[in-house]
Parts: sequence; C-alpha cells; structure tokens
Amino acid sequence: MVVKRNVWIISVLSGLVMAGCADVQAPTGAELYRENCAGCHGATGDGTGRNGRALPIPPSNLRLLAHSNGGVFPAEQVMATIYGYRGKDHNGLMPEFGPVLDSPDVIWTAPDGREVPTPALLLALSDYLQTIQDP
Repeated sequence: MVVKRNVWIISVLSGLVMAGCADVQAPTGAELYRENCAGCHGATGDGTGRNGRALPIPPSNLRLLAHSNGGVFPAEQVMATIYGYRGKDHNGLMPEFGPVLDSPDVIWTAPDGREVPTPALLLALSDYLQTIQDP
C-alpha cells in the first residue's frame, strides 16, 4: 500500500525534524510583540507606532484593554482578534496573525472554566499584553 507507506514516511520525517528542532527556543511574548505589533501599536502598546500613522483607522491603545473591559483583561477577545477568525465583524485593519503564531497547542482555561486548545505563541503574546495594562 503506497498511501500507508507515504504516511509512515511523512510521520517519521516529521518526528526527525521535530527532534532536531528541540533546542530551538520559542520567542517570548515580548519578542513576538516587538516583531509583529510594535510597528503599528507602538513600543509601549499605546497605539503610536510609526506604521500606524498611515492607517485610516488608528491602532488601538493596547494598554487600555483591561480598563475598557471593567478592569478585567479580555484575554479570549484579544486572542481571537490577534489570531483572526472567519466572519469577524471587525471594521479595523488588524491583520490575522494565526499563521505567524502557529505553534503546538496548550490548554488555556477561560474565565468560565472552559479548557481551550490554544497555540502556545498566541497565549504567550496575550499574556505579555496583559502585563502592559495601565492600572
């Protein structure tokens, strides 16, 4: 059976590639922010990035996400916006970063107790954004 053999070969090769990459460090949330977000949202997350000045809709001040949500950081909404999702009714220019943040899933526990498989890099970025919230 050619199909089963090809699947087996692909599985073995994938395992070898992953084993060879075991020493590669995943970027931190702060590094992901600097590489993918700071250009529009600014180095501190205040919405004043140099690339954002040319946009017809100014980038959000990410430091005010918790303040705008009754003092609670809206992690699920933040991750959905960053990752991107079909049918979103977002009128802004936020690109979808799902492919950039593709990584093994970890379990994130939502405030309502749901356990949600979430790409590890997406969670790292969201966790970083939570640390830059204004009091």
